[in-house]
Amino acid sequence: MKTLTWGPRHGYAIARWIAETSGDAIRVEEGSLYPALYRLERKGLIEAAWGVSESGRKARFYTLTVDGERRLREEVEGFRSFVRAVSPILLTS
Repeated sequence: MKTLTWGPRHGYAIARWIAETSGDAIRVEEGSLYPALYRLERKGLIEAAWGVSESGRKARFYTLTVDGERRLREEVEGFRSFVRAVSPILLTS
């Protein structure tokens, strides 16, 4: 998830980035996004700070912590390994 590795983002910007990057194939609703962000914050993987969005509204901006960056690298590598294992199976179907 490059969005937080590029710097702090508020929830709406994260959801918009996911939708745009996936060609609208993945849409994250507020009811899923914010509970996930709160869980990541409680685990120490992201930090939140209040700021002002592009539209001038008060918003919480989320940033990856050092532990969050490490965990992201681990998760991405795990997913890549999974894709490498599954791709040959799907391509022979």
